[in-house]
Amino acid sequence: MESDTYYKMIGSLCLGVLVLTAWRILNWVWFKPKKLEKILRAQGFKGNSYRLLYGDIKQLATAKKEARSKPINLADDFLPRAAPTVFTAISEHGKKSFLWMGPKPLIFITDPDLIKEVLNKFNDFPKPRGNNPLTELIVGGLLTAEGDKWAEHRKIMNPAFRFEKLKDMLPAMYLSSSEITSKWEEMVSTEGQCELDVWPDLETLTSDVISRTAFGSSYIEGRRIFRLQKEQAELVMQAAQTLYLPGMRYLPTKRIRRMKEIHNEVRSALKTVIKKRLKAMQAGECIHDDLLGRLLESNSAEIKENGNMKYGMTVDDVIEECKLFYFAGQESTSVLLVWTIILLSQHSYWQERAREEVLQLFGSNKPDLDGLNHLKVVNTILLETLRLYPPGVALTRTLSEDIKLGEISLPAGVLLHLPVILMHHDKEIWGDDAKEFNPGRFSEGVLKATNGKPVYFPFSSGPRICIGQNFAMLEAKMAISMILQRFSFVLSPSYTHAPFAVLTLQPQYGAKLILKAL
Repeated sequence: MESDTYYKMIGSLCLGVLVLTAWRILNWVWFKPKKLEKILRAQGFKGNSYRLLYGDIKQLATAKKEARSKPINLADDFLPRAAPTVFTAISEHGKKSFLWMGPKPLIFITDPDLIKEVLNKFNDFPKPRGNNPLTELIVGGLLTAEGDKWAEHRKIMNPAFRFEKLKDMLPAMYLSSSEITSKWEEMVSTEGQCELDVWPDLETLTSDVISRTAFGSSYIEGRRIFRLQKEQAELVMQAAQTLYLPGMRYLPTKRIRRMKEIHNEVRSALKTVIKKRLKAMQAGECIHDDLLGRLLESNSAEIKENGNMKYGMTVDDVIEECKLFYFAGQESTSVLLVWTIILLSQHSYWQERAREEVLQLFGSNKPDLDGLNHLKVVNTILLETLRLYPPGVALTRTLSEDIKLGEISLPAGVLLHLPVILMHHDKEIWGDDAKEFNPGRFSEGVLKATNGKPVYFPFSSGPRICIGQNFAMLEAKMAISMILQRFSFVLSPSYTHAPFAVLTLQPQYGAKLILKAL
C-alpha cells in the first residue's frame, strides 16, 4: 500500500514536471511571441505575423543567399546586397518595423535621438548574449562584457590606447605597410604596372600590424592566431544564420567540432604567450612595449591598487581581450583600407588630391605622427568611406526588462536593431547625394556634416565607443599614405563589385586593381 502511494507520488511529480516543461516550451515558442507581437503592433510597428519557432529566419537566409549569389554594378545601390535583413524589413514594412529572429522580435530603431539614447544608456540596453552560444566562440572581452565587468576592463585597457601611446605603434605600422608596398613595387617593376587583387595583401598588412603591436616578438604566433580567427569568423556567420535550439552546441556536427577546435587552439596559443609574459614580469624583466605588455602592466597596477585579485583581469579575461585585438583591430582596418582604395580607384580627382597632400607633407620620406595628424583630405576620405562602407552594418541590443525608449514602451525579450548602414545612406539625413562618394561633406568635421545629429557611428557611439578607433585611423592613414606615395591605381576591368557582410562588410570577390608605379 505504501509502495503504491510512493509510486503515485513519483508519477504525479513526473507528470507535473512534464506539464511544466511543456508549458514553458509552448510559452517560449508561441504564447510569449504572440504577446510581444500584439504589444508592438499596438504601438505602430509593422512586420510579418509570427510563424511558429522559425519566424522570419528562413526568409532572411534565402534573401542573404540570393543577395550573395550575384554581383552588382558599381552604380547600383548595394544596400540590398550588403544588408538584406535591413533592406527586406524597411522596404516591406517601413522604418518602424520588426522581424522575427526565431521566437524573438527584432525591431528597427531609426530615430537618431532614440539611437543616441540606446547607445548612451548602455546598462539599460545591453548587447544580446545567450541566444546562440556558438557565435560567442569568436570573441569576447570588451565587446561582450556588461556592467561592472565592462567598466573594470575598460579602465584597465584605456592606458594602452591613449593617443600619446600610439606613437610607439608607428614603427610596426610602417614596417607592415612597407613590406606590402615593397612586394607591389617588385610586381610592377618589369612593365611599370600590373593587375593585382589587393584585398589579401591588405588583410596581411593589418594582421601583421596587430600581431606586431599586440604581441611584439611573438608576432609569428600572432599571424597563426589571425588565420584561425578568420576561419572562425566564417563559421560563426554560418551559425548565426540558423535557428539555435537549446543544447545544439553539444551536437557533434562537423561545423561545431571545427569551431570548438579553433576556439581551443586559439586559447591555448594565447595562454602560452600570456603566461610567458607573466613569468617574465614576475622575474623583474623589462615589460614589452606592446598592447599585451601594457595590458598586463595596467592589470597588475589595478590589482596592487585595490589589494585584491578580483579587481583585475584573470588569464581567461586577458585571452578574450587578445582575441578582440584581432577581431576589432584587424578586421575593421582591413575593410576600411580596401573600400578606401576601391573608392579612390573610381574617383581619380580625390585620389590625386589625397596624393598631393601626402607628397606635400612627406615627399618620399617616412610618414611621421605629426604629419599623419595633419592629413585633412585623407581624413575626409576615410570618414566618407566609413559612412558608405561601415565595417559593421548594424548594432544589436536587447532588453531584460520592460523599458521606455522615447515615447515607445518596449517589453522585455525584444531585440533592438540599430542599422548603421541605413542611417549612413539615408537621403533625408545626408541629402540627395547620400549614395555618392563625396568626402567634401566632412571638410568641416563630423559635427558639421551631421548637423549635430547622432547619425554617424561607424565605431559605435556613447560610452562604449570603440576603444581602438584612433589606432585604426592612424594605421589606415599610414598605409594609405605609403600606397599613394608609390602608386596610382584604377579598378581592373575584371573587378567584380560584390559587398557582403561576414562579420564585417567585405568585397566578396576581392579588389582587383591596375597598379602603376609613380
